Amino acid sequence: MDIVVHVGDIKSGSSICADDYFHFILEQFERLKDPLVYTPGDNEWTDCHRANNGDYLPAERLAKVREIFFAVAGETLGGRKKQVLTQADDPAHSDFVENVMWMESKVVFATLNVPGSNDDNLDTNPWSAPWNTPAFQALQTDEQTTRDAANLDWLQMTFDIAAENGAKGVVIFLQADMWDGTTAALNAYPPLVAAIGNGALGFGKPVLMIVGDSHKYVVDNPYHPASPLHNLHPGTPTVPNITRVIVQGSTTAPDEFEYLRLTVNPRSSTLFSWERVPLKIP
Repeated sequence: MDIVVHVGDIKSGSSICADDYFHFILEQFERLKDPLVYTPGDNEWTDCHRANNGDYLPAERLAKVREIFFAVAGETLGGRKKQVLTQADDPAHSDFVENVMWMESKVVFATLNVPGSNDDNLDTNPWSAPWNTPAFQALQTDEQTTRDAANLDWLQMTFDIAAENGAKGVVIFLQADMWDGTTAALNAYPPLVAAIGNGALGFGKPVLMIVGDSHKYVVDNPYHPASPLHNLHPGTPTVPNITRVIVQGSTTAPDEFEYLRLTVNPRSSTLFSWERVPLKIP
């Protein structure tokens, strides 16, 4: 079954985070004939406190993203709907309708709401005025803490379900490039980096991470000791069975769009394969 996944940043980081734009993007998503799974990026909520984004309260924008794009919990977007597991069914994390999971071709797929801008961290990426009072600072800290806990639980559930069902592999979709060398601060990510690595080690089969954020196509394994990124985060385990793919994004020329076509073949010794597909916009 063909499924489309969008790993966030449905707008630029310097455009208005307006409701009507969100609805416009939803309309485009719904035009696709295949089921579409979407995980939010920093441009559509974390960064919306900026003046050139409209001075929005980020927590309110995340709530609006959930309202518009996840109106039916556990149901994908697109022309043909698909039922997926949603973390909103967990009473402990009932707000996290955007974290979903499904199994296809003996592989477990999961999304995690992990944005760039250092995971919406107060110390390095504080919200701007008027959202910088002590009360709003407490809200920002609570938002990150709550979301990080939900993501770690959802990640654990992903590997648990994969093991229980004899899955041949796991694919994790998230927005943040947690090793982005062009970003000043990445210190919010080590717990998740370690959890993904340790989960993959315990699983012992191919794990694929597909991310966006830095928007330049890369295939690597930052968990390999030969990688220059391996020591970027303290406590990073050495994991041979992870591959990370950063999908090409808005850094392309205006007429050179592309998407990544992922193929899963559980009968092949190479479980995952992919290709970059040019997409011409009329």
